[in-house]
Amino acid sequence: MEIVKSFPLFNIVICLICGVLSSVLKPKQAKGLSLVLTGAAGAMNAAVLAWVAREGQYTYMMGHFPAPWGNEIRVGLLEAVLAVFFCSIMFLSVLGGEHYISLDIEESKSNLYFTMINLMLTSLLALIYTNDLFTAYVFVEINTIAAGALIMIRNNGHTLVAAAKYMIMSLIGSGLLLIGITILYDVTGHLLMVNIHSQVAALAASGEYQLPLTVTLGLMSAGLAIKSALFPFHTWLPDAYSYSVPSSAAILSSLVSKGYIFLLFKLFYRVFGFDFIVDHKTPNLLFFFGVAGMIAGSVMAIYQRDMRRMIAFSSVAQIGYIYMGIGLSVPMGTIAAVFHIMSHAASKSMLFLAAKGLSDVSGDSKDFSDLRGSGCRSRLAGAAFSVGAFSMVGIPLLAGFTSKVYFAEAALSASRGKMGIAMVALAISTILNAVYFIRAVITIYTPKEEAASMPENCHLPKTMAAALVCFIVLNVFLGTWSNVIEDAIRIGLSTFS
Repeated sequence: MEIVKSFPLFNIVICLICGVLSSVLKPKQAKGLSLVLTGAAGAMNAAVLAWVAREGQYTYMMGHFPAPWGNEIRVGLLEAVLAVFFCSIMFLSVLGGEHYISLDIEESKSNLYFTMINLMLTSLLALIYTNDLFTAYVFVEINTIAAGALIMIRNNGHTLVAAAKYMIMSLIGSGLLLIGITILYDVTGHLLMVNIHSQVAALAASGEYQLPLTVTLGLMSAGLAIKSALFPFHTWLPDAYSYSVPSSAAILSSLVSKGYIFLLFKLFYRVFGFDFIVDHKTPNLLFFFGVAGMIAGSVMAIYQRDMRRMIAFSSVAQIGYIYMGIGLSVPMGTIAAVFHIMSHAASKSMLFLAAKGLSDVSGDSKDFSDLRGSGCRSRLAGAAFSVGAFSMVGIPLLAGFTSKVYFAEAALSASRGKMGIAMVALAISTILNAVYFIRAVITIYTPKEEAASMPENCHLPKTMAAALVCFIVLNVFLGTWSNVIEDAIRIGLSTFS
């Protein structure tokens, strides 16, 4: 067997090992190990992507034990694309915020922080590649613990409360997911997703166990919706994003909820089958809550005076977009949802890092009244924030514009009732996005008299500057070369079930 086919498993195992090593290393060594590991994981997943694009998808059986006793991972084009993308976002987020880790976190806890980073990457890659439901649950819990630690490691009152809110909501979601997995295993006798799918199809054809299957579908969908902060289960999100260190905010906003959403894709396509999901009206519920989130998240963002809380509430709206796409129940809707996972991650990480740069040149304040003129005082941070903001609004040539085009195209191919609601929701949400994001851009470029004596251009830390430049390039790439990404997503989804 070609060694490249083992890379997905290598990534997961090596990240786990490096997580343990980071806990005993000095902070600088742990940071270096984490950056090297994330870069290496990205390179290995890029090799897997090249192989899969050439040869097609494959399954990797671990321990050479077949189902139902064995465990396996499944690697297709969609999984490989997202693995490369997640590693890239993780690397740039850690690189961009590494200067502030030593400033905001006690030195004795810095290596623990990088332990959690490694565990987070482990869990995300495992959720992408695993083909086993119980393994997915294990890594969902690892993801939850790592995310909670990334929030609270700053160790002040705000972060402790935010972490408590996150853990309460997230553990409710995990509990529902576990109950669903237990019932599903009891009914089907399998944990491997493909085997469960075959059994569910047979049970649906015979009419047996319809109530347990319906309950299971509801429990697992609700659990992952809660964990991914779908409105109205978003209450933990603003505090968690707003009070974390910059790297944590970038990672939490761009990756954590997306791992749960991708697992939901697997449940719908690979475990139950999308026809079964549609028959049970699950997409209709997700569509309703997604549309509500698109509007409510934007309205809440408008009333924020703290820039980071505004960006955080914006994430509620953007997660709503993803669920709306799923709820449209058409292939283009899922393509749009997957693409938006990527465009939102590329934009939101950049926004949080840029917001920190703007805050640094404004007396460490996040209030808009103090941020006036900050885009002139820190030109790169201002440019990066503007690109991210314009992307979220939907300005052409940027990633967010392409997402909205894909959502509109999906809406036009949906049922008549959903088509009208989706198009109106897209229009209203885009207008609301423009209200708070363009207002923020105008604010950071409006001169402030008290800032007249400040330097014209305050330089960012070199690592943050490099990360912001890369995020700008990535955003433009997603906006201008979207056809390449769309083709990969479309092909990946065609072999995903």
